[in-house]
Amino acid sequence: MVVVRCEITRREPFADGISFGAVGPYERFDGFLHYAVDPLHGANRSIVDLDRAPRNAQGRATFRAGFCLLHPADPARARRSLLYFVVNRGRLGLPMNRPAVQPEPVDRFDYGDGFLMCHGWTVGMAGWQWDVEPRPGLIGLDAPQAMEGDRPIQGEILVQFQPNEPHPDELLAHMPLHPPPGKLSWAHRPYPAADLDDPRARLTVKAWPGGPRYAIERSRWRFARDVGGRPVPDDRYVWLEGGFQPGLVYELVYRTRICPVVGTGLLATRDCISFLRYGTAAEGNPLAGVIDVAHGFGVSQCGRFLRQFLYDAQNLDESGRVVFDGVIPDVAGARRGEFNHRFAQPSSQHAFGFGHMPPFTDGDVFDPVTGVTDGLLRRQRERGGVPKVITPNTSSEYWRIDCSLIHTDPTGAHDVEPPPGSRVYLMAGTQHGPGTLPLNDLTPAGARGAHSFDVVDYMPVLRAMLESLDRWVRDGVEPPPSVFPRLADGTAVPREHVLEKLARIPGVTTLDPALLPRLARVDLGPEASRGIGCFPARAGATYASYVSDVDESGNEVCGIRLPDLTAPVGSHLGWIPRHVSQGGLGQGVDMYGSTIPLPATRAERERRDDPRLAIGERYRDREDYLARVRAAAEELARQRYLLVEDVEVVVANCAVRYDAFAAIPAGATR
Repeated sequence: MVVVRCEITRREPFADGISFGAVGPYERFDGFLHYAVDPLHGANRSIVDLDRAPRNAQGRATFRAGFCLLHPADPARARRSLLYFVVNRGRLGLPMNRPAVQPEPVDRFDYGDGFLMCHGWTVGMAGWQWDVEPRPGLIGLDAPQAMEGDRPIQGEILVQFQPNEPHPDELLAHMPLHPPPGKLSWAHRPYPAADLDDPRARLTVKAWPGGPRYAIERSRWRFARDVGGRPVPDDRYVWLEGGFQPGLVYELVYRTRICPVVGTGLLATRDCISFLRYGTAAEGNPLAGVIDVAHGFGVSQCGRFLRQFLYDAQNLDESGRVVFDGVIPDVAGARRGEFNHRFAQPSSQHAFGFGHMPPFTDGDVFDPVTGVTDGLLRRQRERGGVPKVITPNTSSEYWRIDCSLIHTDPTGAHDVEPPPGSRVYLMAGTQHGPGTLPLNDLTPAGARGAHSFDVVDYMPVLRAMLESLDRWVRDGVEPPPSVFPRLADGTAVPREHVLEKLARIPGVTTLDPALLPRLARVDLGPEASRGIGCFPARAGATYASYVSDVDESGNEVCGIRLPDLTAPVGSHLGWIPRHVSQGGLGQGVDMYGSTIPLPATRAERERRDDPRLAIGERYRDREDYLARVRAAAEELARQRYLLVEDVEVVVANCAVRYDAFAAIPAGATR
């Protein structure tokens, strides 16, 4: 067993011991898992630099990670299914339960509406990310260093950031959306510079992510942080004379003095699940004998992590046993991430790195440019243990550049159907995270949109997918068919086509077609296949990018269309431009979408020359509107894209939107 010790530091009633329906109360376990892996074992050879990690007397590389488990206090009432949340940037939580948004990580996280508990799920979370700081509400991984002699390997790294407001310095760490210095409680551990005076370090600036780089003179910047308006030497920060300006894209390439074996996060995840499934009580497993199946669920970064996990064929443990029976890489698009290469930054999202390299489709596809046939699941299929895969995405993943590549070929000329064990779904008219009211245009990291953010809540759809996945694995009941935009039926169109349509809506600010992000083929140097890159990467030809077409109301015509779209009171878009006050004009706010309310009345529509029918022209009154919403939600439940129990959730959501939008002018967007 790779887990050599399970150290439980806390065991207590979850949520103060409240009872969750027929399942009853839950218990919470917190602690650390201690790992020892064989770098020479075939199951571990794909982990970059694992062979450079220090070894114990048994020849194994060691590391540890925090964990948190939630399990019915009465095991007889448990579902016997483990849902493993890959924690996003270390944050504990239960997103499937529709909890209240927490502005900061908290140890006592909200249990929301108790959905998972009421259904008897056992929930697991464990650290996998080396750069998560040890703070309440966060769990991370103590990864070993890759050594060269008696010190960690040194080499070049690239850090990219796009400020939302002016500030004098920047921490050398990728963190959620790069908040300004006043919000560094979210920050990750940085890669410190090896030499504060390194003449080879270079800082460049671009007007937009795909634009040309311009060098900033070395004399104008230094490795330092701002203290009282003066730079103080600090190997964790970069300081620029005159400050970093909002909307511009900065890239710093420098030599760092640490080299964590980032890919041990993949092994920590694999062996945590293996231990919980197969470990005995004598070995310290708190779930011994109570788990029959296990599913992995990851949101955004963590969905990309699960795609990397499968790409690296980690779904069999060192003993050849299956880890996950099913996985849901949620809102991951076609990307993987910086999870298994030298000097990887797991929270990095820049488009010219390891995370944006093919393959993109689950099944094998031939690339005529490279002459290579490959697929995300190819290596796992060769080893065995391929899980069932459900891949949901929002409109935002399509608009950002990459998502259509999970179901088109590399030439962009043909649709590619998922293999039989996979499903692909577009949750139409949604942004990266579930939407809420009231209308808002400011992200937690300080990015402001030109409109209000998308309000559509897709979480009820995800809950239905989870139930479908469990039935698929347990009972062989296949989920409903994949739903995504296709070239063959004309529902998949270029982004420019949709922007032209939506520009007719008064008050709408569109993205600049010339500045739309595009996914390029990248060359990371001669050792890229070994996980060692040269930065910045050289960008080549770009891939085609498609989104769903839209209807007369401005809403997407393809995907799982909630009543927000089929009985609309607004146009719900997967993109939103940056606000004029924050620079980067014509560029989007990453991961956010827009909601543009429909005109409330015919008179308002005619006054504004709005091409969309008004709310008052579509529905007789509130009761008529809600009747249509209910009928649409019940039809989705019949098709199994919603759970019957969530029909009321969807109807209630739509009622709130109607009450908000039927009374406000359509032009009242920021």
